[in-house]
This record gives sequence, structure tokens and C-alpha cells, in this order.
Amino acid sequence: MSLWTSQAIAAATGGTASDDFAVDGVTFDSREVQPGDLFVALPGETADGHRFAAGAITNGAAGLLVSAAADGPRVRVADTMAGLNALAAAARDRSAAIRIGVTGSVGKTGVKEALKAALGRFAPGAVHASVKSYNNHTGVPLSLARMPAQSRFGVFEMGMNHPGELMQLTALVRPHIAVVTWVASAHREFFDSEADIARAKAEIFSGLPVGGTAIIPHDNIHADLLAAAARDVGARIVRFGQTAGADVRAEQVKLHADCSCVTAQIGSERLTYRIGMAGQHWVNNSLAVLAAVQAAGGDLALAGLALSDFDGLPGRGQRLRVAACGGEAMLIDEAYNANPASMAASLAVLAAITPAGRGRRLALLGGMKELGLLSEEFHTGIAPHLLKAGAAVAVLVGDDMEPLARALGRQIDVRHVADADAALAEIRKTLAADDVLLVKGSNSVGLGRVIAALAAGGNAA
Repeated sequence: MSLWTSQAIAAATGGTASDDFAVDGVTFDSREVQPGDLFVALPGETADGHRFAAGAITNGAAGLLVSAAADGPRVRVADTMAGLNALAAAARDRSAAIRIGVTGSVGKTGVKEALKAALGRFAPGAVHASVKSYNNHTGVPLSLARMPAQSRFGVFEMGMNHPGELMQLTALVRPHIAVVTWVASAHREFFDSEADIARAKAEIFSGLPVGGTAIIPHDNIHADLLAAAARDVGARIVRFGQTAGADVRAEQVKLHADCSCVTAQIGSERLTYRIGMAGQHWVNNSLAVLAAVQAAGGDLALAGLALSDFDGLPGRGQRLRVAACGGEAMLIDEAYNANPASMAASLAVLAAITPAGRGRRLALLGGMKELGLLSEEFHTGIAPHLLKAGAAVAVLVGDDMEPLARALGRQIDVRHVADADAALAEIRKTLAADDVLLVKGSNSVGLGRVIAALAAGGNAA
């Protein structure tokens, strides 16, 4: 069964179909076109997607969604961005899937992926989820438009860096269950206070139906603010955490260097499970996952098995073995993004690892972006976490890291470099057998290229 026919696309978008065709996927990136896709020609800041329509057909696209003349099977609409949103709304309305929205300052993608795995054990082949970190004003409608009509569950990551953004995304998804993983000072440049970030995250609850479920972090300082926003829309509130009063509570936790073991009370049920990811933050993430699985009517025991098999995502905790002087070293890939909370959590994971032999703990850290006037304070604040981690060498990348370099002084071996290429050169000179290297920074710093180079044994460029 195809995902969309040309007639269904035309009916959803108010467009006109040139031919009868059917598609199995949807994309707006011509570089990602797969045979059978619908290519949506979106206007861009630097290039109009219509320029790539012919190439998309050459690469196997079965049809186009366009607002200008184009060759090939197509549906023409007045506005392709509006058309994509209309197609997303049609996908939502034609499916009986239970929709789960996930937001938070940290942990969004990990929780989304873990939920996909946990629900997939219960409903194999019937769980749809956002790919990558498609969580903004284009990624969310694309993810929704890709949802097959027969899906039983849909899991959608939703991000924001300004007030009002989540309001729009949740109005489109209309989740039955909304999860806030955590609230911390990410994107602080655009908010006067962390409480304002919490209020912006709470916008996700505005899309819930009356009686929908709001899942909130009980141990977060802003939990009551989140709960008040959920009550205002008539939502059922489920709190997860490790302290008294949580509805989903970790009663026993044992942290290991490469995993965690938890016994949790989930409403009236009790579950002992292993998490294939290390760190206290993943205990928190797992509780959010279990709360959402229970609210969605899934199987908690199967969810526990899925969490045990969940062992790392590229850029978010994946562990790699890479070549080093005299042998191999362990690389912890946290290069996708960084804010003060996630930086501290990653350094705690590094602290828990005891290197083999004569190995050392090393940290390659890039700047944390969008922190505004508090950037210097937040970067300086990483120093105690880095020292507690027992890092023998800290390679700090970019101007944003200057305050941290000053704060560390000569307490450890600090090497402050200009960019990712210089960081790679420094690491290549330093990395030795049995070392454990944590790599973390905001995506724009480019440390993902360093990861790729170390994994391949080549150069960042």
C-alpha cells in the first residue's frame, strides 16, 4: 500500500494533480530522495527547492509538490510550505495512531528513539517516529506527512528556541501524550530566564485534548510550572523522577560505566530493567519513556527489554573504538549538541569510566552556543565538572571556550585551539592506547567531522 496517491495529495493540499501517481515517502531535501518519494519543493533562504525538482525526478522521485511550473508527475499548489503542513494534517487525521510529542532542553532525540524502540517491541512495524532531529517548523510537518495511515503509534520530537514555536508545532501534531524530558538553560540567548524556557516548553501541552496525558520531570525545579500549564488544558499529569511524589519513580539505581540498572514503580506496576546507556540522565530518560509507554497502553516488560538493547546513538553517546598511539582508544561521541546541563551529564559519564592499563580520561569540548549574555558564566561553570571527571587533558575548541580555559588554569593540561581541524591535530598527537576520549560541543563547532575522521583514521577535512 502506497503512502500517498496523487489524488490524495491533491485533496489534502487543495492542489491540482498532473498525473496519477503514488509515493512511498516524502522529502524536501533533493540529496535524500529515494526511489518512490514525493519531493516537496520548498522555498529556502539560499536556494529555491524548485531548482532541484528535475534532479529529484532523475534520482527516482515518483512525484513533486510544487508551486511553479515543473516537468514530471506533480501536484501544484499555491504555496508548498502550506501544502506540506496540509499534507501533515491529513496524515494526522486519517490515522488512528496514538501520537506522542516529545520536547525538552536535553534528551529529546534519545527519548524519542527509545520510545520508538519500546513501542516497536509491542507493535512491530506499526510505530512511526521522526527521523534524525527533524523537530522544527519544517521537520515536524515532514515527519507527520510520512506517517502511514495504518500506524498504531506516532512519536514526534519537537524543538524550539523562541517562545511560540512549540505552540505551532503541537497545534499541528495534536498529541495525545506530551512529554517534557527536562528544562535547563539551552537557547538562553532568546529567553530572559530559565522559567521562561519552562513556559515555552509547556506550550506543548496546549495541543493535548482534554484528558490527554502530560508527562513532566518531577525532580526539575520547574515541575510545578509545567504541571500548572498542563492543568490549565485539562490534562492528566504524570510525574517521573527519583524523589517522593513521582508517579513513575526510580526506587533503586545502580550506575555502571556502560549501563545502568533500575527498579522503578510505574503507577501500580514495578519493573526492574537495565538501560544500555550510561549516566544518571539516562535513568531520567528511561522513566519518561516508561511513563509514556504506560500512558499509550504499551507493554512495560517489553519496554524494559528495549531499553536494555538501546546502546547509543551517533552524536549522543555512541561508543567507538579508534586507532591511537600504541593501540586503540575508546571514543564517546556526544558531538551533536551541547548546553550546560548536557555537558555536565556527559562529563559525569566520563568520570564513571576507569580506563584500562595506563589509559587516561581526555575531553575534547566545543563551545556551547545560544547562551547570550550568560555564555561566559555557563562556560566557566563547566570547570568543576571537568575536574571531577578526572580528565588528564582538555582540548577546548573556539572562542566560547576561553572562559573555561582561564577557569581551569594549570589545574589540568589545557589546550585551547581555534577550530575543529586544530582540535583533530591536537588529539592525534595526544591520544594513546586505552585512553577514553569524550567529544562534545554544539553542532556548529564541527566536532562531528572530528569524530568521522577519528573513526575512519583520516583527516577532518
